[in-house]
Amino acid sequence: METTFKTVQSSKVTISELMLPSHSNFSGKIHGGYILSLMDQIAFASASKFSGNYCVTASVDTVDFLNPIEVGELVTMKASVNYVGRSSMIVGIRVESEHIQTGKVKHCNSSYFTMVAKDSDGKNASVPGLILSHYDEVRRFYNCLKMIAVRKDKKDHEEAFDYKSEEALSNLSNYNVRVEIC
Repeated sequence: METTFKTVQSSKVTISELMLPSHSNFSGKIHGGYILSLMDQIAFASASKFSGNYCVTASVDTVDFLNPIEVGELVTMKASVNYVGRSSMIVGIRVESEHIQTGKVKHCNSSYFTMVAKDSDGKNASVPGLILSHYDEVRRFYNCLKMIAVRKDKKDHEEAFDYKSEEALSNLSNYNVRVEIC
C-alpha cells in the first residue's frame, strides 16, 4: 500500500474570538478552562483536516499560562500538525491575545495536543505522512521527538522506581512533606 503525504501547511488552522465577560473567572481574567476548550477545538480541527478522519484527544502536553487574557481582547489561536505516527498526530498550538485599541499582542501560551485519528468504526485510522517544507517545521518535528522520548522516560521511571523503599522515603525529608503511612 502506498503511503500518502501531506504538508504541514495543509493542517494549519487559525481561529480568533473576542473575549467576553461570560468567559472570565472570579478575578476578571479569561478562565483558563475556556481557553483549554478552544485549544481542544482547534487541535481537533487541525488533526481532522490533516488526516481526513474524526480525531480524539489522547493527551495534552504542558500548558503554561504565560500572560493573562483580559475581557475585550481578541484571542487568536494557530495550530498545525508538527508530528505524525501511524494513527496519532501532535498538534502544536500558539495562543496570542491582542488589545484591540492599542494593537499590543501578547503570547499567552503554547501547547501540544496528541490527537488520534479514528475510522467510522471507532478504530484507529492511519494518517498521511508529513512533508516538512521549512526548517521551522523540521525544528518542531524534532522537538516532538524529544517530547515523546521524555514521556517514555517518565513512564519507564514510574514503572521502575521503588517509592516504598527506605531510601526513597528518607529522601522525602528534603521536602516540605511529612510521611505518616499506617
